[in-house]
Amino acid sequence: MTVFIAKRLGFMIVTMVAASFIVFFVMEFSPGNVASKTLGPYASQESKDLLFEKLQLDDTLPVRYGRWISVLTGIIEDPLADPELKLGFDDPRGHQYFGNFGYSSLYKEPVNDIIWGKLYNTAILAGVAFAIILPVSMIFGVLSGMREGSLLDRGLSITGITLTSIPEFASAVFLMVIFVVKLELLPGTSTLEVTPEWGLASQFVLPVTVLVLYDFGYVARMVRGSMVEVMTKHYIRTAILKGLPYRTVILRHALRNAMIAPFTVILLQINWLITGVVVTEVVFAYPGFGRMLLEAALFGDIALIEAATVVALVVAVTTQLIGDIGYMFLNPRIRFT
Repeated sequence: MTVFIAKRLGFMIVTMVAASFIVFFVMEFSPGNVASKTLGPYASQESKDLLFEKLQLDDTLPVRYGRWISVLTGIIEDPLADPELKLGFDDPRGHQYFGNFGYSSLYKEPVNDIIWGKLYNTAILAGVAFAIILPVSMIFGVLSGMREGSLLDRGLSITGITLTSIPEFASAVFLMVIFVVKLELLPGTSTLEVTPEWGLASQFVLPVTVLVLYDFGYVARMVRGSMVEVMTKHYIRTAILKGLPYRTVILRHALRNAMIAPFTVILLQINWLITGVVVTEVVFAYPGFGRMLLEAALFGDIALIEAATVVALVVAVTTQLIGDIGYMFLNPRIRFT
């Protein structure tokens, strides 16, 4: 177990380094040099040339990447903090510390003052949606898998395919027309600002509903497919023929084995709910991680994009590690070396 986790952690580090280098490469060679994108289009050429020199942008790509990693890990001080540049960047944590993502050219603040608040907002939205998606999908998926070909099974398949086929923006607009425009029961935006008319709870209803509707069908059908396969196994038939109560057969034998295949799929929904809900956050003006990443990409905020990528990588590789460990508990026959 310890050796396996150590190997997986090593693989996670290699994956993050490789992926971060690719992102760094793409951002560095996007149109316009880093100095111009950091200062903005209205900065003087003299200021751009000075920043170009301070950042040593004429060095090779591996050297610049190593310098960026050194700033991120706190080995060296952020060159943007140089008083000679007169950028006015001020980080209350200092200019040399672990996790220093630099300064956002979009928000004119340290990236750490922006990204964690946005990530927290998205985590709340994702947590509420996941708390609904998981039990509902499992219940309907298991019940449908137990009765393959039944009315419930066919209904779940049709409903699941239909809901998953509807884009998030389409379902969001449809729900807004009904509950915001026609019935006037819910707010049309989710800015997380309490008003006399709408509290925080009401602002979560529509975005959470959109996420649940879009993701429920996919997860439920994956659970259903795995449950159907398990119910045809010989050990399930043997347990039933031996006279074990049907409830016991399902809970002790079928359910645990049926969860092995969908386990990774369920964990992948965490990645999607945190880093892939851009459309939902934009439609409802939700101040979250996905909307922040879109705005940073449109503006060309290199520091914020690179920081968001690193955070997304951490989330992805962490859920993958949890998934691998979970296999060991779901199926003791699996052995990792």
